[in-house]
Amino acid sequence: FSVNGEQGTAPVQGGYGELVWLQNGTDYDAHLTLKLLFFTLLDQHSTGHVGVGGLAPDRFGDKRRNRAELAAHFLRDQGQVSFSNNKPDVPLQPGAQDRLSVMLQLGALLAGDVTQYPPGSTITVQTVGTGDGDVWTFNVEGDEALDLPAGSYQARKLSRSPRREFDDKIELWLAPSLGYLPVRLRVTQTKGDFYEIQLRSVGAAGSN
Repeated sequence: FSVNGEQGTAPVQGGYGELVWLQNGTDYDAHLTLKLLFFTLLDQHSTGHVGVGGLAPDRFGDKRRNRAELAAHFLRDQGQVSFSNNKPDVPLQPGAQDRLSVMLQLGALLAGDVTQYPPGSTITVQTVGTGDGDVWTFNVEGDEALDLPAGSYQARKLSRSPRREFDDKIELWLAPSLGYLPVRLRVTQTKGDFYEIQLRSVGAAGSN
C-alpha cells in the first residue's frame, strides 16, 4: 500500500504499508503495517479462526509509533473481551470483529453474496479496539472506478460516519476482482486531518 494524508496544513506523503492475509480454511492471520521513512506508524495484528459466520478473532494487537503494543483478547467461553491495558471487559457479541479483521470480514460478506448488500443497505458489526467494543454501522454506497498505484479497479464503497464528537469518518473500498479485499482506505478526523491507504501491488501471499 502507499500512504498519504494531511495533518494540519502539512501533507504527509511517501509512506508505505503491507497487508499480509493468510488463511487455511480453519485459521487466519492478518498483519497490517504502515511506515513513513524509518518510522512504523501503525502495526496491527489479528489472529483467529474461520467459521460458518466468517472470521472469529481470538487476539487483536495494536502498536503505534513510540508506544507499547495494546491487545484485546476474545474470551468466547466467557462471552467477554478483555484488554491488556486493564480497561473493563466488554460483552462479546455474535459476529464481533476487531479493527483489522472487520475490513476483511466485510469483504467476505460481500464475496459470499453481494446481492444481500445493495447500495443503500447497511452492515452492522461489533468492532473491538484496544479498550472498547462499540457497534459500527457501515453504509453500502455502490461501485466506483478507482485509479490506484496498482492499476484501475472497480470497487464497492462502504463508509462509517462519525458517531459522536471527535469520532473519525471511515471510507473503505473493496474490489470484486480481488475477492473483495480492501484496495483503498481513508480515515478523516474531525479537524480535517486524514490519512489514506491505496493499493500499490498484489503479492502471492496477500495484498500490499
